[in-house]
Amino acid sequence: MDRPEQAQYPYLWVPGATTVGLVCSEGVILASEKRVSYGYLVVSRGGKKVFKISDHIGAACAGLVSDMQILIREVEAYANLFKMDVGRPMPVRSAAKVMSNLLFTRRLFPLITQTIVGGIDDDGASLYVLDILGSVIPDKYAVVGSGAEIAMGVLEEAYKDGMNIEEAKDLVIRAVKSAISRDVMSGDGIDFLIITKDGIREEAMKF
Repeated sequence: MDRPEQAQYPYLWVPGATTVGLVCSEGVILASEKRVSYGYLVVSRGGKKVFKISDHIGAACAGLVSDMQILIREVEAYANLFKMDVGRPMPVRSAAKVMSNLLFTRRLFPLITQTIVGGIDDDGASLYVLDILGSVIPDKYAVVGSGAEIAMGVLEEAYKDGMNIEEAKDLVIRAVKSAISRDVMSGDGIDFLIITKDGIREEAMKF
């Protein structure tokens, strides 16, 4: 039988996060804070929620860490198979569609993760948002997780087309810090995945 507080406040028992993706003039920035929490317990202050899928595609997730790890591992395998079979890297949209199909096939027992997929290919930089059932929505910037509403307000106010990498990174930091200040399930620093035509660069910030 469920504990009374679990039944009354079910949202407290879903892991929180603030995960951001943003397209800029030179590529894509994906970022997420580091806290992993379950209800009132902070399980880890160093959880990683941004992942490399290929040399030019990455993903950032919010939800159950185990589910995001399994999902990314599968998409990474498909991206490697595509490259070996076709002889060229998988496009960003194709990676998002593969992830969408994997999520939809699990719809009766879903992977509890919201995902932002981004990268750069022959068509330029692009970003896609996916929910737990596999809906694919292209956008220039996106936020998922428990801190999404707060972070989205910052992005809406300050985002503009043609931002360079440094401007975009500063905006992402502002958005995540704003969410952390009000969302108890987010915090402890930021992991970045910066994707340009030169490849993928990982960075981290603690605070």
